[in-house]
Amino acid sequence: MTKKTDQEYKNILSDIQYRVTREAATERPFSGEFWDHWANGQYRCICCDTPLFASSTKFDAGCGWPSYSAPENNDAITEIRDVSHGMIRTEVRCTQCDAHLGHVFEDGPQPTGLRYCINSASLKFEPSANASSGKPE
Repeated sequence: MTKKTDQEYKNILSDIQYRVTREAATERPFSGEFWDHWANGQYRCICCDTPLFASSTKFDAGCGWPSYSAPENNDAITEIRDVSHGMIRTEVRCTQCDAHLGHVFEDGPQPTGLRYCINSASLKFEPSANASSGKPE
């Protein structure tokens, strides 16, 4: 596991990136950089650059956060039972640096049936060489 000190994270992350990834905050819906982002490429952890989600798994869930049907690699994601805020959910964290990413729900599209609801503030985007843009049909 790669982990920096709190001060190191504060030095490299914006306030919202720090609050989301290190304190498990949630950005407001429809406010993040990637909720309506449709370019081809790879979404990576803002804290450690681990590849997390491919653009090919991104879909419009209508919830205001970027949503993906599957991680790029199951080993990149750690799932943790979350009973905060009077709910039972499954929190999603980066396995490499323990950054809070968001939550996974069982209401996504097939073939997985999963919706990884991820905060834009926990992500950075690396476009593919043939990075077209445009929302999939």
